[in-house]
Amino acid sequence: MNIGAFEIFEPVPKLQNLQVVSMLHPWVDAGSVGTLTLNRLEDYFDAKEFARLKTPGRFFDFTRYRPETQTVDGIREIIVPNTNIYYTKGVGDLPDFLFLHLMEPHAFAETYIKSLMDLLKAFDIKRYCRVSGMYNAVPHTRPLKVTGSPGIETITSLKGLITPRQSVSGYTGPTSIMNSLNEELDKQGIDTLSFMVHLPHYLNFEEDYSGSARLTEILCALYDLPADLIDKERGTEQYSDVGTDIEYNERVKALVVQLEEYYDNNQPSDSSQEDLNLSPDVEKFLREITQKLDGQ
Repeated sequence: MNIGAFEIFEPVPKLQNLQVVSMLHPWVDAGSVGTLTLNRLEDYFDAKEFARLKTPGRFFDFTRYRPETQTVDGIREIIVPNTNIYYTKGVGDLPDFLFLHLMEPHAFAETYIKSLMDLLKAFDIKRYCRVSGMYNAVPHTRPLKVTGSPGIETITSLKGLITPRQSVSGYTGPTSIMNSLNEELDKQGIDTLSFMVHLPHYLNFEEDYSGSARLTEILCALYDLPADLIDKERGTEQYSDVGTDIEYNERVKALVVQLEEYYDNNQPSDSSQEDLNLSPDVEKFLREITQKLDGQ
């Protein structure tokens, strides 16, 4: 069965109250947090392959998204980058899910987005949720902030877990063509949500497990998923090792102290709090990087 550019694998499952959780590589997948989060969900629920692009080379430049060579049971295979979609059937009160591993197209973006829209409409999705990560001016010694699409903090189950996103109505600058997918979903009246975890910009981990744990925590609260999905231990150990190394780097150590002061001074509070006197250069840097990343 084909829908647009996608091949749907047989037998096609009957899906109800269908929820979509997606990630987008590489634009908003810093620390591979989106990839790690979806992989965690797929492993936990034993998700099955649902669909993928029939000809990914039509949309992706394989000199930028490199194929990989793997050996499986002694046989050498070339794994071609693709947009892969998996599904799981909900158990009990849990909904059914599609997990979308999206990649930014290098060509025929309009066709790529239309094919995604046709697929999602064909299976009557009820909600589309994107999880993502970007580097920001935050310390690794504090709980990682997660911002969401406007109004998302009013969802009762997310109270205390989401930091309200700053207004970005005046933002101009680079963005992803894939944001057009969200706009098309909005036009169809489909509920769209987005979560972005803000990662310490000075760490730049290839895989940030604390960031993935925070996103998983949000999804568990949103969909009432089992709490044992959240793997905080690996991220805690990863950040703890960083703290030990930083003790021997006075420059980074001083930066972390400044970031801690800025973080603490900008937390919502019912009581008044005196402004901390950060240097003008640090204030400017923190303000500019926060505004830029909130605008993505």
